[in-house]
Amino acid sequence: MSDQLINDAKAKMENAISYLNEEYGKLQMGRANTALVESIMVESFGAVMPLKGLASISIPESNQIAIQPWNRDQLPNIEKAITNANLGFNPQNDGTVIRIILQPLTEERRKELVKLVHQYSEDARISIRNARHDALAHLKTMQKEKEISEDELSKREKELQDIVDDFNKKIEEAAKHKEQDVMTV
Repeated sequence: MSDQLINDAKAKMENAISYLNEEYGKLQMGRANTALVESIMVESFGAVMPLKGLASISIPESNQIAIQPWNRDQLPNIEKAITNANLGFNPQNDGTVIRIILQPLTEERRKELVKLVHQYSEDARISIRNARHDALAHLKTMQKEKEISEDELSKREKELQDIVDDFNKKIEEAAKHKEQDVMTV
């Protein structure tokens, strides 16, 4: 049972890392990346869908994103959704394809992006701490109810802390790498 608690906590921590990497992928750094737009929600035929479900998204040039809807009637809805997403993009609609040209980053924008990188990494650390806290609470409850011994509890606490330390190192490395990425683009 205590093994399952550790595994559940580890799975939550891995999810935090995955989410962190997704958020890092969405940061606009002057280079085109489909992740910047694919999750924008677009109203389509009375439903709201992510853009990647309505169009083909490609990168024809390093600073350009091309969005070609499968149904041309969706062009105005897609263009409106991109504009409303407030990502700082100026979509250009030529009647068949929407193009987004990414401008080079200013020094001020780079500093803002670095702050976002640190904010996202701190959010991931908080998720990891919460997963550890939940697992420890369950382990302590199990020990109080005599399901595990005190020795088992301390062994599991150390194991859990080692896992947390590993995940925090991963977050730190990812943040450092992303910060270098932002400053050298």
